[in-house]
Amino acid sequence: MDVKQLKAIVTVAEVGSVTRAAELLHLVQPAVTRQIRTLEQELGVELFERTGQGMRPTGAGAIMVDRARRALNELERARAEVRPTPGKVAGIVTVGLLESTSDLLAEPLVTAIARDHPGIELRLMTAYSGHLQQWLDDGDLDLTLLYNLNSTPSLNALPLARERLWAVAPAAAGLRADRPVTFAETAEHPLVMPTSGHALRSLIDAAATRAESAMNVVVQTNSMRVQKRLVLAGHGWTVLPGIGIAEDVARGTLSAAPLSEPDVWRSIVLVTPRAGRTPPGVEVVARELVHQVNSAVTEGRWPSARLRGAEAPAGLE
Repeated sequence: MDVKQLKAIVTVAEVGSVTRAAELLHLVQPAVTRQIRTLEQELGVELFERTGQGMRPTGAGAIMVDRARRALNELERARAEVRPTPGKVAGIVTVGLLESTSDLLAEPLVTAIARDHPGIELRLMTAYSGHLQQWLDDGDLDLTLLYNLNSTPSLNALPLARERLWAVAPAAAGLRADRPVTFAETAEHPLVMPTSGHALRSLIDAAATRAESAMNVVVQTNSMRVQKRLVLAGHGWTVLPGIGIAEDVARGTLSAAPLSEPDVWRSIVLVTPRAGRTPPGVEVVARELVHQVNSAVTEGRWPSARLRGAEAPAGLE
């Protein structure tokens, strides 16, 4: 098994065609076919099946493609780290950002790293907390922001900040930052909710239990942007962190008020794997991400958030 074979099976899986894969790899088609067949003979299983839509990985092939992609990524990272760059930190760092924080943190993080550490190549992934944790567990992320997670034997979790959850409604509802809304009142409306199993939904479900309120969930989605669009279209209210709706409230397209009875907070943490060596590039990016979170909170750009141990700021402004 060699690198050329790994590149061949990953490329064929991505494009679904040996001919197209050969073009991308700058090889002739028989060479790509030979690399795949040689690997199949070594493993004793078929990796691809031909269909009307092209080449599709078998069950065994899907496993090999996934592992091969990770192996190639690790080799690419190693080359970037050991390439001679005296006095400079270099390498590829893949960062996970909560979807609600991406607009606030992505550009400043990229700007700072490009300015201070041009040898680092950043790769940014955004999603809900549950997806990001799975990607971290699978080795697809070097570090990520998550929420409501404690350190475990396999993960380091550094608490950074806490932020309040808000009831969000169409502008006509007239919700205001200085007038908290009880969970019971929020639950009287049709609700657009995150899908079950997501960490944000778990927080909301726990609050409903404490408030002894039954929720009328009319639709579930795994996208914060879809949540807001459905609220804007009049399908119901929703619950989101302040950072996710600050601009919408400022534009007057949505209205929002902090939840009360009970108050609902989420804890933002920076998470890294415990196992293995931490590359210098990952350490540099982790420090910069912590700095960006601290700056966003202290400068008031992260609504209703407070740093760990700090007093809560005024509401959504």
